[in-house]
Amino acid sequence: MPLPASSGDPAPPATTRLAGRATPEGTQRYAALFHGRAATGHFRARPDGLTLSSIGIGTYLGEPDDATDKAYRDAVIAAIESGANVVDTAINYRFQRSERAVGVALQEAVHRGFPRDEIVLCTKAGFLTPDGAMPADVGEYFAREFIEPGALRPEEIAAGCHSMAPTYLADQLERSLKNLSVACVDVFYLHNPETQLTEVSREEFRRRMGEAFAFLESAVASGKIAAFGLATWNAFRDDPSAPGYLSLAEMEGLAREAAGGAHHFRFVQLPFNLAMPEALTRANQIVEGKTLAMVQAARALGITLVASAPLLQGQLTKNLPPYIRAALGLEQDSALALQFVRSAPGIATALAGMSRVEHVRANLALLGVEPAPRDQFLKLFGSRS
Repeated sequence: MPLPASSGDPAPPATTRLAGRATPEGTQRYAALFHGRAATGHFRARPDGLTLSSIGIGTYLGEPDDATDKAYRDAVIAAIESGANVVDTAINYRFQRSERAVGVALQEAVHRGFPRDEIVLCTKAGFLTPDGAMPADVGEYFAREFIEPGALRPEEIAAGCHSMAPTYLADQLERSLKNLSVACVDVFYLHNPETQLTEVSREEFRRRMGEAFAFLESAVASGKIAAFGLATWNAFRDDPSAPGYLSLAEMEGLAREAAGGAHHFRFVQLPFNLAMPEALTRANQIVEGKTLAMVQAARALGITLVASAPLLQGQLTKNLPPYIRAALGLEQDSALALQFVRSAPGIATALAGMSRVEHVRANLALLGVEPAPRDQFLKLFGSRS
């Protein structure tokens, strides 16, 4: 099937929010567009039927300026046109500007023939963030914007920068929907919830997380999000004795307390790359009495893992050891780093930050390359001479 043809005219300015959400039928239709171009294994079906690309686009880094806004808009459109249907952002990325850039890009993608139901749209909330730029008086801004209207109480702020209070999450979700010009977000992550553990007890953390999950279930019921998850940094990679460690089984248990077995806690995002392979190599999770690595625990609990930082913000795009090239059979270091992540068992999507179209073209060259088979992948954990 040929790719949709662009009309040649840019999409009109967004006046209404895009209706709908990613669906099994839509994401399968998207995958079918690349039949004959995408290698086996590039598109992966989740238990709920959604089909995700093995490489997605992240929108974290960059200056909060117009030039970067345009670069991200162009990159997101190029990613969707090139075989990546997972788009990831957060309200705090570039002071809400990344969300807005993604929103414009989605309107353009729909205009070019990629319906909303083909794209898996993800965002995050938790960190306190200004709007557009850093205000001259940060304290005055947050007091005026959140505390005085009642969206947030001072005692609900942890580490001076983070909150999971339901009223705050509700405020952030509404802002994200507006920024993105959509009616529904497919995956809404609590952003680095382990930040709370620097200030509150485990008991208080559980209470706050339970309230957050209850709110997120209500957002699913109202049609504003389709599923939710946790976007973390150290929490699921750490040793269980670490202060910020999280048990996946405990988090899933809190979701069950909020909504029973039909809960919508379905995603975890965590760093996974050649330098940070703990999700695969560290047995730090316990599920039903068994000690497992994170990828095994997630599979047992029906949770999809999405890898952030596959290139470690560019640090893994050069000077990789020869044994990696020998094991994976690719020449370019950035391709090797991405191939490692998209080939790891249990990882659905590798989210690569791509702020320029040339980054998209380079990374999506892997569209036609099959993920490494298990025996080839496991060579990386043998001799490293």
